[in-house]
Amino acid sequence: MFQFNLYKIGLSQTSGYFSRNKNTHLFYRKSRLFVLVLFTIGTSKISSQNTIIESDVAFNEYKAISDTMAISFPEDDMHTFRRSSYSETQLQRYLSMHFKRMDLLSKIEGHYTVILDSYLHSGNWFKQIGFPKESIKSYLDFFDYYELHEKDLLASERETYVEMRNYAHSILAENYAQLGLLDSAALQHKINMDFTKELGYIYHPSAINNYGLLLYWHKGELDSALSQFKRAYQIMEDEFPNHTLIGSIRDNIADIYVEQNHYEKAQRLYASNFEFYKQAINEKSLTKDVPRLISSGAQLVIANIHLNKLEEARKAFCGLDSIIASYPSENTISSESRLEFLEAKQALLQKENNINAAYTTAKFIKKYADSIQRVASEADKNWQEELNNITIDRIALNFKIDRLQKENKIKNQRAQLWIIGLLSSVFIILSLFFIFSRRQHLIHLKNQQMLTEKQLENSALKVEQLNSEIKSKERDLSDFAINLTQNQDWAKHLANQLEKIKSASPKDRNAMIEALDQDITNKISFDVNTQEFFERLDKLSNRFYSKLSNRYPNLSKNEIRICTLIRLKINSQSIATLQNITIASLNTSRYRLRKKLDLPENIDLDFFIQDL
Repeated sequence: MFQFNLYKIGLSQTSGYFSRNKNTHLFYRKSRLFVLVLFTIGTSKISSQNTIIESDVAFNEYKAISDTMAISFPEDDMHTFRRSSYSETQLQRYLSMHFKRMDLLSKIEGHYTVILDSYLHSGNWFKQIGFPKESIKSYLDFFDYYELHEKDLLASERETYVEMRNYAHSILAENYAQLGLLDSAALQHKINMDFTKELGYIYHPSAINNYGLLLYWHKGELDSALSQFKRAYQIMEDEFPNHTLIGSIRDNIADIYVEQNHYEKAQRLYASNFEFYKQAINEKSLTKDVPRLISSGAQLVIANIHLNKLEEARKAFCGLDSIIASYPSENTISSESRLEFLEAKQALLQKENNINAAYTTAKFIKKYADSIQRVASEADKNWQEELNNITIDRIALNFKIDRLQKENKIKNQRAQLWIIGLLSSVFIILSLFFIFSRRQHLIHLKNQQMLTEKQLENSALKVEQLNSEIKSKERDLSDFAINLTQNQDWAKHLANQLEKIKSASPKDRNAMIEALDQDITNKISFDVNTQEFFERLDKLSNRFYSKLSNRYPNLSKNEIRICTLIRLKINSQSIATLQNITIASLNTSRYRLRKKLDLPENIDLDFFIQDL
């Protein structure tokens, strides 16, 4: 209210001045408007012409690089996405041209589908050759650019990118999972399930199946994964019973049954898949899916062995052996499929007590697997070294490009300076008279305003300090309550054990007393060690505590400690143990922590804290 009144006083004091100089002020406003219009027209024409020229040059260079790359490695050829397709020289050249081409995209105006396809190709390529971080960057660039320019695409073009967006979400989730960022991976799967729900075709059951794989492979949540697989399987069985995706989902369900020791259920599913893949044709390659055919046959053999159905296992292996024999070329069957076949053979020989043959097969499997691993490791090393070298060269190249662009920008600016200088001179002359006449008056008003604002800031600071102290006390009280609850739970547990000891027979009583004594000793030792650990942690992380408390004053002491443990890259199980809580309680704490930190869903909590 005081500041508002001060503002009204300032207006009343200056109103007389404006009324006395009305004609001068109107002349000044019209002159300033005229100068600004001339300035805007001149600079906008020059800027737009430069932008068009730079975009055309960048696009022509992009096309030239793409044409050169397509001579040896076309984007629609599968061998482009295989590491084995590249020699060392070809890899160096391909990576260099790829990064140079991607750097040009930010300079191209229009050509929306070309840019979107480039980001997609980059993400797919890096995924296939085993670089998840680079793949994630390309896919995120794709989604950002699509969101920004979706309105600029034709309806037919938007329809084309439906399947691509579905695929991009799935692969992005796989990349996150490969890097251990399971929260980000789960988020992408959920986004994809929502996105595909109304699309029809197999997009939705495929998204559900992929989420089930995350729960199965990376989180080990078998029951949850099985629920998702069955949900996807029901949709496929009702709507797309002949699509090869149903075989993949059936295989996932069977794998979980095996882990749960339900071999009867698994055997039926493997048998169905073995017969299914003998006839099924892959919808994209228009050929039989040989790897899945061999895998289902090998799994059927092993399932029958576990069920002691030796005759059925032999029959399934004979069928599998015939399939292998029908592909004499070694390049037709992948090394992974051959390993599955050999492992099934070894299991069958061992079940038949043919020890010598089983031992020989096992030695061959080990030698074969070691050979594959050695080749893969060497390839990983070569690719990583080459990627690092290309990245260094890319940084140096970008530095040179930036320097040249700055030089060109300076040259272009010189052409604009003459116009800007002339217009500025007129503008300054017209402005000086008005500025100097009002200067003293504005300084006086400013000083009064600053004095008032300073007084208000001091009062607000005191209130803020008091509120901060109150919140700190509340957080300490909350932590004390949590510790008290934990101690009460321990006391109840102790009382229950004592009751059991009282009611136990004399024979069991001594053993129960010793067990209780050991529990109490462990509890005391754990509390002392944990207390000592947190005291040291508090001392070593004092600067981080201060930084976190200043930025987020509503965090409790316990939440700050959780942030510190995450920053030290301690896994969730260890954090739960140190906090003396369950994993479920820790997940709840992480959820509340995300809320207090005001993190959007696409930001990973662990990465955010480690970057603070």
